[in-house]
Amino acid sequence: MGNMKEFNRLDMRYYPLSERWSKVDIQTASVPPELMDITELDASLRTFLYQIAEQILQARQKDAAVICAFGAHAIKNGLGRLIGSFLEQNWFTHICTNGAGIIHDWEFSYLGRSSEDVRQNVQTGSFGTWEETGLYINLALVLGAYLGLGYGESVGAMIHQNGLEIPSTEQLSEVSADPRQPIWKRAAALDLLAELDTCHVPSGFLKIEHPYKEYSIQSYAANAKRPFTCHPMFGHDIIYTHYANQGASIGRTAERDFLSYADSVSNLENGVYLSVGSAVMSPMIFEKSLSMARNVAIQHGKRLQNFHIHVIDLQQSTWDWNKGEPPMDNPAYYQRFMKTFNRMGGSVDYTCCDNKLFFQALFSRLKEISAHE
Repeated sequence: MGNMKEFNRLDMRYYPLSERWSKVDIQTASVPPELMDITELDASLRTFLYQIAEQILQARQKDAAVICAFGAHAIKNGLGRLIGSFLEQNWFTHICTNGAGIIHDWEFSYLGRSSEDVRQNVQTGSFGTWEETGLYINLALVLGAYLGLGYGESVGAMIHQNGLEIPSTEQLSEVSADPRQPIWKRAAALDLLAELDTCHVPSGFLKIEHPYKEYSIQSYAANAKRPFTCHPMFGHDIIYTHYANQGASIGRTAERDFLSYADSVSNLENGVYLSVGSAVMSPMIFEKSLSMARNVAIQHGKRLQNFHIHVIDLQQSTWDWNKGEPPMDNPAYYQRFMKTFNRMGGSVDYTCCDNKLFFQALFSRLKEISAHE
């Protein structure tokens, strides 16, 4: 052991999630997958949406990827059912978000409410200290790591099954000691044994009802059998405050999600990439995955250059990114995520638009086109 002192989470007090005041009630906030009148939109935004819709349908005709990355606010804005409908219609082939997005989606499906008062709760040391959120999500991830699942897939399975099937300690002990098992499986079995001991969880089916799962994107993804991956950063999310949190399991499940995402990026030729309200996670994982995909493609004499990147966010920008990067004296130069996307190749553009309006209008346009085919 090193000399670095560590904070002991077992000294903390945790509170029932039901006692927390939450800002958003999903039954009230949920945006249904219904049509809107897009003819009333600004002409430039309408033209932009028409273009994206055509590109998405052309990509799907060519069996190319249509990837949508979004920040947690898309979940908090009640867009679970709407984004899930893009998966059902086969318009999106892969969706992804950050750790907070997964947490909000889970809390909505479990409690029907999410989004706490950070300013007030930090003052009392209660921010993020919610027993069910910390225990169940972390437990799902440790179990998922053992089962070979990804991060989003692990939490999605818990929602879909209304619980978790916990192996016996005898079974886990046998797996951990079996030299015929892969090393990762043996290590994950030991992690799960430690988790069950720390959290006092018995073997068998742990029933965890999710009465609001109809609002969960993770539930839609499970039904549509489409990847919904999570790309977390350690310490960024409230589940890290809980004693059930395990770094190794976070790493195993998040690594699988990253490689699943990279695999989808490798199918982006003639495809579409949408980045909605994700100024850090989306561009960072995209640039690495695209380089990985090109590395393999070049070895096989293939190209990965013909794709469309559309970035949607609330920051104002007057720069035309088709002209390249702006000069350093232009404020747009510090729009870091756009510099990343602009360096990737393909066609890139930026639109300032509310995520709720964007997804509603795009859904309506795709439905409109599909109805006339």
